[in-house]
Amino acid sequence: MPTILLIDDDEELARPLRTYFDQFGLALVNEVHPRDGLRRIEADPPDLVILDIMLPDMDGFEVCRRIRQHSQLPIIMLTARGEVMDRVVGLELGADDYLPKPFEPRELVARINNILKRARVDSPSHGLLRFENLDIDLDRQQVRVAGDDVTLTSMEFRLLKLLAEKPGKPFSRDEILNALKGVEADLFTRSVDIQISRLRHKLKPLDPIKTVWGAGYSFVWPAG
Repeated sequence: MPTILLIDDDEELARPLRTYFDQFGLALVNEVHPRDGLRRIEADPPDLVILDIMLPDMDGFEVCRRIRQHSQLPIIMLTARGEVMDRVVGLELGADDYLPKPFEPRELVARINNILKRARVDSPSHGLLRFENLDIDLDRQQVRVAGDDVTLTSMEFRLLKLLAEKPGKPFSRDEILNALKGVEADLFTRSVDIQISRLRHKLKPLDPIKTVWGAGYSFVWPAG
């Protein structure tokens, strides 16, 4: 069931939406404070974010900008104003869609489903993860950095695939070991840190794999 994160300071909005979404096989979670929403995205990325523009302490535009610093999560922006310029700014910052308040829940569900459908078309099931200057061909197990082929071992490729399929999600060393179990016989005698180091070296000058202190490793885009 896809998980939808609502970031909106209207505490009364989430409850009826959660009930309505459940009818369509969508699980809704919510945060009323933008910083809590960003922390939730970092800890456990949802499948899509519904983001209100009018938020306390940090407006939706800034939240959108921060999400786009490390993630391509689909974002639908909401506003009570419905101004054209708000829509333009939101889309320029990387929002996928825009819906003025008040809105019909059925229209919101339709927009969510359309975006998730498009995301599935571009998902790993179709064999390609594409980022600027980095292409990961899952079917052929090929990687290109800035148009140049990069040769990875089977384990290095599986490790990159694991991280890149969920940008922004921290993976602990134990999670990585469990996910890659059986790829190579010597997996358990070589540290995850060494595998990460080798993969980082091969992806240069890109640097998309970041150390998350106390948590493990995460794929962050844009790569710095």
